[in-house]
Amino acid sequence: MSEISQVTTHVLDAAEGMPAREVPVTLTVQRQSDWITVAEAVTDDDGRVTTLGPARLEPGTYRIVFDTGRYFAAKGRPAFYPDITITFALTDSEQHYHVPVLLSPFAYSTYRGS
Repeated sequence: MSEISQVTTHVLDAAEGMPAREVPVTLTVQRQSDWITVAEAVTDDDGRVTTLGPARLEPGTYRIVFDTGRYFAAKGRPAFYPDITITFALTDSEQHYHVPVLLSPFAYSTYRGS
């Protein structure tokens, strides 16, 4: 089993009331004006990604991009948001950062989880 990364996510499809399986997810870090890819993954059968990058990251500005357009297209459902980009400040290399998403074809919400 792989080590759990410092940044994890969980995607739930609120319209179906189920985990959002097979959502492509990308973690990037901002370096000056560029965004550098740290890791890429796909949500598992429970809608989770626990191996999104290393166990420790340097403080900085990061973002997670969820390819919701691909997810909804695979289900034959229209989507207003082709992707969801969540930018956040990772300020403590010792803390865990969990970024869950509750999604539907025409809305989404997120929060800092535990």
